[in-house]
Amino acid sequence: MKLLLLGGDGQVGFELRRSLAPLGEVVVTTRGGTLADGGACEALDLTQIDTIEPLLRRVRPDYVVNATAYTAVDRAETERELAFIVNAQAPGRLAELCAADGIGLVHYSTDYVFDGSGTRPYLDTDPTGPLGAYGQSKLAGEQAIGASGARHLILRTAWVYATRGGNFLRTMLRLGAEREELRVVADQHGSPTPAWLLADAAAQVLGQGIAESGVRHLVAAGQTSWHGFAEAIFDEAHARGLIERKPRVLPITTAEYPTPARRPAYSVLDSRHLQAEYGLTIPDWREALRTTLDRDRLGA
Repeated sequence: MKLLLLGGDGQVGFELRRSLAPLGEVVVTTRGGTLADGGACEALDLTQIDTIEPLLRRVRPDYVVNATAYTAVDRAETERELAFIVNAQAPGRLAELCAADGIGLVHYSTDYVFDGSGTRPYLDTDPTGPLGAYGQSKLAGEQAIGASGARHLILRTAWVYATRGGNFLRTMLRLGAEREELRVVADQHGSPTPAWLLADAAAQVLGQGIAESGVRHLVAAGQTSWHGFAEAIFDEAHARGLIERKPRVLPITTAEYPTPARRPAYSVLDSRHLQAEYGLTIPDWREALRTTLDRDRLGA
């Protein structure tokens, strides 16, 4: 098959380039038309919505995998229009074009579509209620794709990390090497999910074909707090010799670490629907962290 991957230089996009390759020809886009290693690829800036159609007409893929997004959660509060263009209007137009040409679409969304007041893992059928502009823009994107008539799969995920790019894992490893003590929020709960898991699951889905259009959840199993995740990072990194010593990690409340955008206090998602539908094996978050660090050490 022929696949068009939007956002091939991001955390998830980088892993998708690997996971999708066995399925067929993968045409990759980045905003500037070059990859991190200097290689050339297609250029696509989702703020320029009119450029989507010519790209699709030229490439003529069987599937589009959209790994691009506006993800600056706090900045979205003051850049609301930009967040909605990238996260809602552009995906909506993309989906319309896919519907017109019979192209399947895989798109990633977020736990931020929920208000975080839940007490058990969120099902993909649970009511949404985003707290801020970022979550609102992502929900609007989901709705636009759902209304387009395209054959689609929207994968909601949360707490995404990798050994490249900007994310919590890399921030902790950097700060842990610089400081003896860190203060980390302990009253927000979720499921840390590595980028490779999101990419591998998408490839397994596309290998089978989208069974039914809709929204599904995809996170690593189990749950923890940001504080618990930080402690696990230092434990596993120290055991592998990635850091010389483990810093002290002090638990703090969300109120002690104010941010412009409100975060959902409870972001645990239930992935069982997707697992059953495609026969996926999803690891526990701690196991997934170990695998992530081991893969990086081995250069995988």
